[in-house]
Amino acid sequence: MGLIFYLSSRSSVGPDLPEFTRWIAHFCLYAMLAALWFFALAPALGGRRAIAAAAAISFLYAISDEIHQGHVPGRDSDPLDVLVDCFGIAFALWTLSRPSARRAASRRPPTSP
Repeated sequence: MGLIFYLSSRSSVGPDLPEFTRWIAHFCLYAMLAALWFFALAPALGGRRAIAAAAAISFLYAISDEIHQGHVPGRDSDPLDVLVDCFGIAFALWTLSRPSARRAASRRPPTSP
């Protein structure tokens, strides 16, 4: 989330690239975000509840990221970006909801505080 916030804070992310490269970046970043939240929450919540929580957290962060971008000089907020983020979130969580992924997540030992 810190990396996404940092990239969103920049008035220019990089050279002028075709639009689809920005969509690929959004898709991949939010797929990774959702997967990380799933793996963090699965030991405590179980499979389905962890998927729902990871989806909700990632989706709400996608919305807040676009609102944040709207306040950065040189950037604008684009609802299409949130849609692409949602596709990345859905893809990651669909992949992780497969039975083999659920078994792998449930075998992870709980972390100690």
